Amino acid sequence: MSKTFSDRLAAAILEKRSHVVLGLDPDYSLLPPEILGTGAGPTPSAEETCEAYRRFILPLLEALREDVVAVKIQAAFFEALGWKGVELFAEAVDEAQRLGYLVIADAKRGDIGNTAEAYARAHLDVVGADALTVNPYFGTDGMEPFLRRTRTEGKGLFVLVKTSNPSSSDLQDLVLADGRLVYEAVGDLVQRWGRDSRGGRGWSAVGAVVGGTHPAQAQQLRRRLPKVPFLIPGYGAQGATASDLQGLFGADRVGAVVNSARAILYAYRTGGKPWLEAAREEAAAMRRALWEVAGRG
Repeated sequence: MSKTFSDRLAAAILEKRSHVVLGLDPDYSLLPPEILGTGAGPTPSAEETCEAYRRFILPLLEALREDVVAVKIQAAFFEALGWKGVELFAEAVDEAQRLGYLVIADAKRGDIGNTAEAYARAHLDVVGADALTVNPYFGTDGMEPFLRRTRTEGKGLFVLVKTSNPSSSDLQDLVLADGRLVYEAVGDLVQRWGRDSRGGRGWSAVGAVVGGTHPAQAQQLRRRLPKVPFLIPGYGAQGATASDLQGLFGADRVGAVVNSARAILYAYRTGGKPWLEAAREEAAAMRRALWEVAGRG
């Protein structure tokens, strides 16, 4: 790859005037009736579930390509279906990239030594995702197999820093001996880890997962990490709004992307419109709202 991940992400944001990431977290119980069909039962087999997910995911990817810059595919929902689910995961990565999306494999991997290398190879080399979410708990040596691919292969990482779930404070807000909070210390590591993978705009290929449900902490982290791109979960169904995210995108508008899963995937459940039309309208409204907020600085 000729460009760093951050440059490719910036180009996609500016081309589509969008910061929207589609979270593919498929839930069989929430799929539209048109997808399930008349013979669907409450306890489908793994094969039936995979086929339903395929009928759901592929039209979505086709329909949302103008409004969505990246797809974050949650590996757990596919792995839970066994080898057929893993096969569908890889198929979704290929199809999304064919349609011009950047793909973030949301697997939150992390380990030491050759195990971390195997995780990096699986998701970034074999499956071929553009970026991967990673758990930094093992420290620098556990991160190195992932980091190496940001320096040499044009891949991206999003490191868990301040997550969107309510009890993230149980660990992430603990005070360290030097006075920093745990999430601040992890953020400082992320900044250091990304020094050698900066793109032409100065943004690192090593980003941070920063929940939009914690706006004060997110603002603090933006000031602390001025050139670390943010992947922001928590928008929509979890409660974060566009106005909560003002100031997180950087002066050039390319410093953050925002994930939404349920609010887009299952928009038909609240709007009364056909499922694909409802998803398209939700994604377009999110794109417009975020673009406006990003322009405010």
